[in-house]
Parts: sequence; structure tokens; C-alpha cells
Amino acid sequence: MDEVKIVEIKEDIVSRNNEQAKQIRAELADQKVFLLNVMSSPGSGKTTLLTALINRLKSRFSIGVIEADIDSAVDAETIAAKTGVKTIQMHTAGACHITCQMSWEALCALGIEGLDMVVLENIGNLVCPAEFDTGADANLVLLSVPEGDDKPIKYPLMFEVADIVAVTKTDVMPVFDFDKERVSANVKRRNDKAPVFFVSAPLGVGIEELADYIGDLVAGKMAKQGKK
Repeated sequence: MDEVKIVEIKEDIVSRNNEQAKQIRAELADQKVFLLNVMSSPGSGKTTLLTALINRLKSRFSIGVIEADIDSAVDAETIAAKTGVKTIQMHTAGACHITCQMSWEALCALGIEGLDMVVLENIGNLVCPAEFDTGADANLVLLSVPEGDDKPIKYPLMFEVADIVAVTKTDVMPVFDFDKERVSANVKRRNDKAPVFFVSAPLGVGIEELADYIGDLVAGKMAKQGKK
């Protein structure tokens, strides 16, 4: 009887994806473009927050947006209409996450020449997107107040890969059993390096601080790469 061969499919896929991530980062470094990957569960307010952030940052940087969804172009149309920046819609054909191959194809379709920053709005999901590196310079993870302050404990990987955490919909905090100190502590248990911002896009609360933080990351990369 022949020896049974065991193939670790997921490990191989992740390994190949990580190699592609290195290539994307190298290409983006050559082009002096900052890629921000935005992840969260559905309905956390990604598109609303991005609209507010982009409108604050677009005077400093040339920005492009990649909206990823299983279907529809609702978010891309919203971003384009409310910000006026270069935007494309990516359909994932049922996939619940973005791989580096998908990320690269979308970057090529968008066209990064002349851009300083590209925002990739990932699929709404607190599990799968965290498993796949997109080649981004930074991961912004959103957690909305209605979801509860325990999510960093229940979905560890998502918060472990975060470079920035934004707690959204803080205007409804009085209605929910949500504690700012508790969620901050829960994030810190998973990741003691990611700063936590408390924001309300409709009210403009915390938007300036978060936009300035992201803007400093973009400017820092531009300065490092010698881009004026």
C-alpha cells in the first residue's frame, strides 16, 4: 500500500499569500503609496467612517478607494458621491475575505499612479479577513458600540493584527451596556500596541484625531520614500 500523503492546504495558501504580500509592499514602496486595509463586521459603519476620514484627508493627500463586497456597488457609489475621490468596486464572487492576489488586481484596476494613499474596505467579517495579509501598510479595525465590548476577546486574531482600532457609533453608547475602559482593556489584552480611538462619524466626534493619526502614518511613509 502506498504511503498516504498529507497536504496542508490552508498553510500552503497562507504561505503563498504572505509571499505575495511582500511583493505588494515592495511595489507600493517603489510607487510611494500607502495602503490602508479596513476591517470589521458588517454594519459597523466602515463606509460612513471612511467618508468622514477621506473628506478630512483629501486636502493633504491624493486618495483612491477600493470597495470590496460579495455583490452590489452601493458602498463604492456612496464613497464616490460623498468624497469625489477615485473609487472602484471589487466583487469577491462569494469570498469572505481579500487575498493578496485580489488586492493586487484591484490596485491595478484602480491605478495607483499619482496617488499617495489607497483605502481598501475589506469584506464585513470578524474572522476570515484577519487571516489573510493584503499587503497593506496598516490595518484599521472597527468595532461598533452595538456589537459589545467583548468582541476583542471573542475574535482575537482580528484585534491581534490591528494597527489601529476605532470604536464607532459612540453616540449610541448610553443605550447599550458598553464600557470604554473595558473595551480598551480587552483590546490591550490582545494587542498592546494598537491605539484605540472612540468616534462618531455622524457627529464628527474623534474624526479629527483619527484622521491626523492616519495622516501622520501616510506622511511618514512618503518622507521615508523621499516623496514630497
